[in-house]
Amino acid sequence: MTHIDNIRKAFFMKGQNISEIAREFQKDRKTIRKYIYQEDWNTRVKVEEVKHTFPKLDPFKADIDQWLEEDKKARKKQRHTAKRIYDRLCEKYQDKFNCSYRTVAGYVAMRKKELYQDNSCRLPLEHIPGEAQVDFGEADFYENGTLHHGFYLNLSFPYSNVGYTQLFKGENQECLFQGLKDIFEHLGGVPRKLWFDNASTIVKLSKNGERKLTDAFLRFKQHYGFEAVFCNPASGHEKGNVENKVGYHRRNLLVPVPRFERLEDFNRELLRLCDQDMHREHYRKEASIAELFNEDRKALLELPTVPYEVAGYITVKTNAYAKFSLNGGKHLYSTAPKYANSRVLVKITAHEVIPLDESHREIVRHQRLYGDNKQESMDWLPYLTQLSRCPGALKYSGIYSMLPDPLREYLDGLSKSERGKALKALAVLCTKSSFEQAVNAVAEALLYGVQDLDSLVAIHNRITGITPQLEPVKIPEGVPELTAFRFNAEDYDKAFLKGGANLC
Repeated sequence: MTHIDNIRKAFFMKGQNISEIAREFQKDRKTIRKYIYQEDWNTRVKVEEVKHTFPKLDPFKADIDQWLEEDKKARKKQRHTAKRIYDRLCEKYQDKFNCSYRTVAGYVAMRKKELYQDNSCRLPLEHIPGEAQVDFGEADFYENGTLHHGFYLNLSFPYSNVGYTQLFKGENQECLFQGLKDIFEHLGGVPRKLWFDNASTIVKLSKNGERKLTDAFLRFKQHYGFEAVFCNPASGHEKGNVENKVGYHRRNLLVPVPRFERLEDFNRELLRLCDQDMHREHYRKEASIAELFNEDRKALLELPTVPYEVAGYITVKTNAYAKFSLNGGKHLYSTAPKYANSRVLVKITAHEVIPLDESHREIVRHQRLYGDNKQESMDWLPYLTQLSRCPGALKYSGIYSMLPDPLREYLDGLSKSERGKALKALAVLCTKSSFEQAVNAVAEALLYGVQDLDSLVAIHNRITGITPQLEPVKIPEGVPELTAFRFNAEDYDKAFLKGGANLC
């Protein structure tokens, strides 16, 4: 550009003609004339030509592009690899396909980058104390030796990077509310603003993108007074802090696979471990997480004075066996014989399913079933109690066919009066241990060939390890007191020393 500027100075300022300038700068006269009379000096943006990459693949690129486009609708682990595309091209074109695997792999890598690269802009967010984010993760655990595929709720505070988690057997509405409630009560306050994804349990998205919150979530939100914010669909990065916390909690609190007796006890332990975890330095700020969390605590809302009951209520129809089903008929629960073929109000929490009578009193209490396989929760105590009152009707009731084989065989060998006593005894054994252990005692009694109740109770106590409590013996009035017997060995010693002469 300096060279051009000197040419124009020579013409406009020094008065040299075009021939003189051409000789001085050794340029063609047309070039000199172009620079002198040029009017548009705007910058010319060069358009880079698209390089024709992998030309040998040109006849086959349409197939590759089509397969990669179709992959966008498939699961990530079921998409084409470069090797699979190479094999398909070999199968389809056979001898006509003359490209190497490296050529195919290079083109596939380039096209995948174009198809899947994220060009959206990420803006750094300023996190305010007292705001939190919510999300679920998946994790297995053992409760009483039984493996469950569970879910754990994560609540994180982006300002301080503090996180809390609670483990459940599902990720339904009751689990969400119960987990948040337990964390709120542990903290002694409520975050002012909570960020959620668009979980179907609490929000319904219409085709035009409008959100409609469920009535239950609205009641929960109003009770605790927090503001609910929802991310855009498929935009988990908008609550990236809790997304990272999901992985952190799994690696640090749920590995190895947890084993415990009661889920509620383990959740209290998780809250304690989360408290301990904040005593470390923040990854970016020059302060400990605990110190930063003090600012979060100051911004929390107060807990409501009235406790929130995390439960849903539905009315169900029972069948002829007084059972009802939930989860699309996959989970079956019992009530009591008197509620057969009737409508029953059921209270559902995160952990329990509780049928209620007409006065809203508990009939029985079941552990809530989870999973997509068919399961049944049966409480036999109401059925045994009912049958013990009318043992003669046992064989004519639908309950008889539901009883396990050992129990039916045992009851068939008893008289009518003995059958009523046996059913009462079985009901008592169920309250002491469980119906399964009572049936095990019956099965063992049949092996020994005994049917009396005392033997049945003794076998049950041995199986369950229950030591019977013996009541103190009361001596009736009128029984005379006996003189205490005292043993004196001296008389025997004297007799033995004399050789037994005095004994004759």
